[in-house]
Amino acid sequence: MQSVTEDSILVRKVVDNFRHDVLETVIFRDEVTHLVKTSALVSICGFLKTDRDLQMNYIVDVIGVDYKGRTPRFEVVYHLYSLNRKHRIRLKVRVDEHESVPSVAHIWTGANWPEREAYDMFGIVFSGHPNLKRIYMPEDWEGFPLRKDYPLRGYKDRYNPYGEEREEDWSPGLK
Repeated sequence: MQSVTEDSILVRKVVDNFRHDVLETVIFRDEVTHLVKTSALVSICGFLKTDRDLQMNYIVDVIGVDYKGRTPRFEVVYHLYSLNRKHRIRLKVRVDEHESVPSVAHIWTGANWPEREAYDMFGIVFSGHPNLKRIYMPEDWEGFPLRKDYPLRGYKDRYNPYGEEREEDWSPGLK
């Protein structure tokens, strides 16, 4: 396997075509990660899938990450793979609590459920998603269990008498 460097096609093609939209590029242990602007995510993903040298035709996962106390608070991480070329790439976007990320489910249908999972567990909204609703928690569930400010025992209610008392404005706009 060839070592990935700054001259690698995974770095060069993305940076050359989206120079103003790539905020940072990191190569660590032969894996390429591009931090990109949220507004350019769909364009970059479309390019990665259709470019004949890259052919990123498989979305492995979409993951939400909570960095409570940092602004913007969340990162959405996309792991992409090319079945034809046998290479992989990671894209990251940063988004704050009341912002949304454009859905890439129209580019890779395999993004549908992972985007819903990130919405259900973190409250990250994916604009343009074909069916953005909860998949693990009941529709009437309040809060997002993987956020770092969500109590480990849950909130106290009739089903959970051992949970923590709810703060009145613990999650604005979700009542």
